[in-house]
Amino acid sequence: MQRKIIDWLEKWKESKDRKPLILQGARQVGKTYSSLMFGKEYYKTTAYFNFESNKDLASIFDRDLDPERIIRELSVRNGQTILKEDTLIFFDEIQACERALTSLKYFNENANGYHIIAAGSLLGVAVNREQYSFPVGKVDLKTLYPLDFEEFLIALDKEDMIGSIKECFDKNSEFSLHNQAMDLYKIYLVTGGMPAAVREYVEKKDFDFVLSTQKNINDSYIADMAKYATPHETTKIMAAFNSIPAQLAKENKKFQYKIIKSGARAYDYETPLDWLKSSGVIIKCNKCEEGKLPLSVYTDFNSFKVYMTDTGLLCSKIDIPANIILSDLPAFNNFKGALTENYVAFSLSSSGHVIYYWESKGQAEVDFVIQDKQGNIIPIEVKAADNVRAKSLNQFIKKYNPIYAIRISSKNFGFENNIKSVPLYATFLI
Repeated sequence: MQRKIIDWLEKWKESKDRKPLILQGARQVGKTYSSLMFGKEYYKTTAYFNFESNKDLASIFDRDLDPERIIRELSVRNGQTILKEDTLIFFDEIQACERALTSLKYFNENANGYHIIAAGSLLGVAVNREQYSFPVGKVDLKTLYPLDFEEFLIALDKEDMIGSIKECFDKNSEFSLHNQAMDLYKIYLVTGGMPAAVREYVEKKDFDFVLSTQKNINDSYIADMAKYATPHETTKIMAAFNSIPAQLAKENKKFQYKIIKSGARAYDYETPLDWLKSSGVIIKCNKCEEGKLPLSVYTDFNSFKVYMTDTGLLCSKIDIPANIILSDLPAFNNFKGALTENYVAFSLSSSGHVIYYWESKGQAEVDFVIQDKQGNIIPIEVKAADNVRAKSLNQFIKKYNPIYAIRISSKNFGFENNIKSVPLYATFLI
């Protein structure tokens, strides 16, 4: 399964400033698969070490953190010679060995000729909970998300559509295969981007198998909750996790603790939400009080929305039958806007954007606001259908006069009144 992160990893490999890489992301998003494929394609050999399944590996790091000694012992353990530049060293589930995580600092300082990728599904949680000595400034960090729509098209052998979509995006010209692309977008909503679920769809075209895979992944997330949490904390984490569909179904999608439990307070559930965010299960979108540069200084941390990282897992969690979404049946209308907004939140986040939303005295709300690489503040309105009336977006434009605005909907590409129209399937290009 072709992943865009391979191109990023190639640049990492060739960078003069390369450091040991920590690859983050939720469980089963493809961290191990992508790293091993990268090793196979770009290195003579790959040395794979899993700290969760091989507990005795930790003993190699107990004595001291001298990189050369560690490499010698790892070479003996694997029965292979580990060579600078030519061998990719992959430390999987590194959160299971704190000393291995700390050793990355010394590899960076004293033996940076070795190419190391470390991954861990619950690394962010482990670091926060166990007070690990994280090698700040001594490692490169990259987050791997589920497949985005572009990668989904590649998996479906529809790669020929991507170039045309990109051209229409750049020129604001209508895409001739718009309806076909919208149908594929609906399939993506149901399938999501978890590699195992996508593989089931590609191989079987049967959503019952896709749903079974998705439920297994959701169950594995719940099982993970007990690894770095007490039983009491696990109960709260599960309650917060299970409240997400209800949070999104509200007209006002701002996260409300009372939805989790009557009388619940922020104090009780801030840590569970941090756990879900650190483990890559959710995306948090804070409110920005002003649409000005830089957005980060106008953040209201007490007001936020929460989205699931994957739309397929969200669909399976709330048991929406695939045909309801694929056929756009009226029964889907009540949750259609929420699922669409969740999809856009994921697409923007996986493209590297920090997402915010904007609200004006409870009278107007813009779904997303981002800050691009040039420092431009771009408001984004999301519409699940082709109804493109955007009263809130117009208020934002009038108040802050952005260089342009974006409206994401089921309509074709276009540009009018300084608003760029982007079809839902092209969100990955923003």
